[in-house]
Amino acid sequence: MCERRIELTVDEGGMRLDKFLAERVADLSRSAIRRLIDTGQVVVNGEAVKASYKVRPGDLVVACVPQPEAEEPAAEAIPLGIVYEDQALIVVNKPAGMVIHPAPGHRSGTLVNALLAHCPDLASDSGDARPGIVHRLDRDTSGLILVAKNEQIRRALQSQFKARQVHKVYVALLDGQLEAARGRIEAPLGRDPRHRQRMAVVPGGREAVTEYRLLASLAGGDYSLVEAEPKTGRTHQIRVHFASIGHPVVGDMVYGRRRTRLPVPRQFLHAQRLGFTHPLTGQPLEFEAPLPDDLAAVLQALAQLG
Repeated sequence: MCERRIELTVDEGGMRLDKFLAERVADLSRSAIRRLIDTGQVVVNGEAVKASYKVRPGDLVVACVPQPEAEEPAAEAIPLGIVYEDQALIVVNKPAGMVIHPAPGHRSGTLVNALLAHCPDLASDSGDARPGIVHRLDRDTSGLILVAKNEQIRRALQSQFKARQVHKVYVALLDGQLEAARGRIEAPLGRDPRHRQRMAVVPGGREAVTEYRLLASLAGGDYSLVEAEPKTGRTHQIRVHFASIGHPVVGDMVYGRRRTRLPVPRQFLHAQRLGFTHPLTGQPLEFEAPLPDDLAAVLQALAQLG
């Protein structure tokens, strides 16, 4: 049974089908995409093709992602970068490349799998596959994420997010020179009408606000290092907002430029600071995660460019 249908129109040709899908559908692994192609659940212009097929401009690629078998997430002994923990909650410094919870194409190796090994009592009253998860980070975004140890705490923390009482600050490297040292992007977001797996600024979309501060102009103005503070929590908000003003996040293969002279291993986006009120004590808490080594190396490379 097809759980969701993905339709993509090819803009630039010459890329293998499996690589094209891997770049355009962020929540499916390369192996999951290969399985879909091999089992005939991906068609190009209505015909099944091989993974090696080179897509051409105007091709219509349709993928049918089947409904996963219902299963409880399994505990896996995966290292966790725990920044803070008490009887109610955990703050984790998530590495890039880790998916938050099990989903089609990512049945294991997720943050939830790791949390269940660390905290076996972690459970959700709703019985879903996301026990404890309060909010999310993209797979290739590193940084701080908040986890609740029971449903009462999760609901309380989610209420803080909904009321915009949680303080989140990201560090991002952008293409180009920002004109202002500070700015505010107010642009509604929704599903891209042409590429339903992507988000876009669309009329009538959900309210989305991002404030930013320029930290440094690098390489003669070719790049801008910024702090970004999302006032709302829309999917891919920071990435789409900066792309919408002509300064996409460096290394973002979905919303940004595919070619860069920098050795960028992933999108340069890191959730650096996280502040909230403890739901039991009422105490304000704030945590910070330093820039990870892979992104720090990018800044070192930039320094050499002058």
